[in-house]
Amino acid sequence: MGKPHIYSKRFKPRDFPHLVLDTFKAWRKAQPWRLSAVVAYYAVLSLPALLVIIINLVGAIWGVDIVQGRLTDEFAVALGPNAAKTIEEIVMDTQNKDKNLISTIIGIATLLFGASGVLYQLKISLNEIWRINSPTDFSFWKLASERARSFAFILVIGFLLLISFMVTAAISALNDYLRTLITDIVVYLAYIVDITSSIAIITVMFALMFKFLPDAKIKWKAVWFGALITAIMFVIGKFLLGLYFGEAKPGSTYGAAGAIVLVLLWVSYSCLILFFGAQFTYVYAKTYDILFVPYNELKNKK
Repeated sequence: MGKPHIYSKRFKPRDFPHLVLDTFKAWRKAQPWRLSAVVAYYAVLSLPALLVIIINLVGAIWGVDIVQGRLTDEFAVALGPNAAKTIEEIVMDTQNKDKNLISTIIGIATLLFGASGVLYQLKISLNEIWRINSPTDFSFWKLASERARSFAFILVIGFLLLISFMVTAAISALNDYLRTLITDIVVYLAYIVDITSSIAIITVMFALMFKFLPDAKIKWKAVWFGALITAIMFVIGKFLLGLYFGEAKPGSTYGAAGAIVLVLLWVSYSCLILFFGAQFTYVYAKTYDILFVPYNELKNKK
């Protein structure tokens, strides 16, 4: 065995390979496959409610039909057209408006509780990866506050999604204009700008997750680098998963349940990337002594 790497007091590029290696070792011990499977299960249960809320939230500004069409296109790229159509039908059934008042109230409550479920499970998983002992005492108000915080993240995701749509639409319009004036080189540059802006928006989303979901106090400077690494891996992984699902068609053998299987696989694989980025954030913070204190330890110090 080689000698352990001696890190600099502050991050330097030569430390990066060793950080990745240490991250991989810790990530493997954290049982990411089990954690990703749990989140994927809750994601399937939460998906209809989550999509309905985001579609209506962003659609209030952008237009419901436009947002639903854009999301369907995204699902078609990631999972295939058949799975995208199935998900669209599920969302339309969830949005059925032929209900009485009591059914509507119960439906809204179910949507709010169900949509926050996957983020609540992400919080628990991040606590495990970051070796944070989740509070064991239970109370209804505590559960309600946790769900409320998870729902707040849904609103943030909806806002970031709106920004992403606006940026993509603006770049698309610019591309159409540039094609009439100049060569394809500048159009390719616009495409690079589109990818860069997507990575930037996804980085913000992951940084917010790493900062506020776990039960720990952590400085912003600890999460930005890890969030950027996670976002880059996520974009690359999204592309590779799209190729895999398009060529291998792993859901084809499951018939009508194929769409659900594809969602389970996509979320599971994506969570593996997310958890690796979260583990990198933890290793990075601990290596360079950046503030990272579980809330239960703060309470014990008081």
